[in-house]
Amino acid sequence: MTTGGRDASIEHAVKSERKRLFEFIRRRVRTEQDAEDILQDVFYQLVSSYSVTEPIEKLTSWLFTVARNKIIDWYRKKKPDSLPTDVRDSQTPLNLEDILFDPTQNPDQVYARSLVWTELADALDDLPEEQREVFVKHELEGKSFKEIAEETGEPLNTLLSRKRYAVLYLREKLAELYDEIQNL
Repeated sequence: MTTGGRDASIEHAVKSERKRLFEFIRRRVRTEQDAEDILQDVFYQLVSSYSVTEPIEKLTSWLFTVARNKIIDWYRKKKPDSLPTDVRDSQTPLNLEDILFDPTQNPDQVYARSLVWTELADALDDLPEEQREVFVKHELEGKSFKEIAEETGEPLNTLLSRKRYAVLYLREKLAELYDEIQNL
């Protein structure tokens, strides 16, 4: 493949997958800015990794795998000092990210946490959109049900029900992983 052909392949991949990839990342991080930063890292890795002698097969799958890994890395790098003071000083974690992040963990614990994030991301992808949206907004973005109801126009009880079904499904999907981690 020529350099021009390689550049055209990369440009096509960026144009065709950018929106889906951004939405995939955005559902897993708190802000659009964080999602955009991670997306740029993914495309940088694409440009760096895409060689003339070894073109990337199944490019879409590769992009989403890199995105998932970049999200995990992003969560690993987050420091408690970067959290708002009220969250740092609180005795109770506010959301899943705060619960799962601990910079003092050993490599086995870090690996286990990355497995949880990967499995959680896969399980979230399997949820119906309405359930996933409520779970992500409440657990990962830290929004209250009232805020979500105002944002979506859905009744509060509907949101609570969707979250309940999402939690039940995720609990079932992640039960085996939980057992494995307990045995580490």
